[in-house]
Amino acid sequence: MKVWFLTGNEGKVREAKKIFNQYNFQLEQMNLDYIEPQVDSIEEVAKEKMKQAIPCLPGGSDALFVEDAGLFVDALNDFPGVYSSYVLRTIGCQGIIRLLQHLRSEDLNADSRLRKARFEAVSGVYFQGKMEFFNGTCLGKISHKEFGENGFGFDPIFVPSDLDIDGNPAKSGDIGVISTHGETFGQISSDAKEKYSHRAKAVNKAISWLENQREHHK
Repeated sequence: MKVWFLTGNEGKVREAKKIFNQYNFQLEQMNLDYIEPQVDSIEEVAKEKMKQAIPCLPGGSDALFVEDAGLFVDALNDFPGVYSSYVLRTIGCQGIIRLLQHLRSEDLNADSRLRKARFEAVSGVYFQGKMEFFNGTCLGKISHKEFGENGFGFDPIFVPSDLDIDGNPAKSGDIGVISTHGETFGQISSDAKEKYSHRAKAVNKAISWLENQREHHK
């Protein structure tokens, strides 16, 4: 089955292709000049993108995949959130660091609490008239500087929380079984990032639903 991914971000396409390919889906990029939705949640953004893209699907047996994601910083009242793309284009990673420059502690646990943040992602799938949306979250903190050149977006300033043996965030102060040892998403490989990734969590849920639909329509 061919799945069209509505995005102009080639980094997102590369990450998603690795996951879709594991389930024998052919992921292709759809570049479409859509109107950027002005809504209050990333799920609403994804829904509006979906509505604009559905009429552009090349084939009736093809599926459409959309996603939206945002960085939510606790100390900034969840800013930039739904405005993450705009904030990245305007003030960038350095702008977020400047906004948090007064929040610092020599105690690592206290520092993590002060600079607490999370990535949230929503993946949406449309197939044969049905539309579904799935969520993924990655907890972490904002680093004091940019580190690494891997990934994209705010990856160079986001340090994910350690994970326990089940892949869930470890309790505050605990050392997890899976850890980047303080490295940002920008410093680790895409394979390592997938263990934590909000996008991977949402995409895997979307693929599971799409697999069921594929079986149903055989």
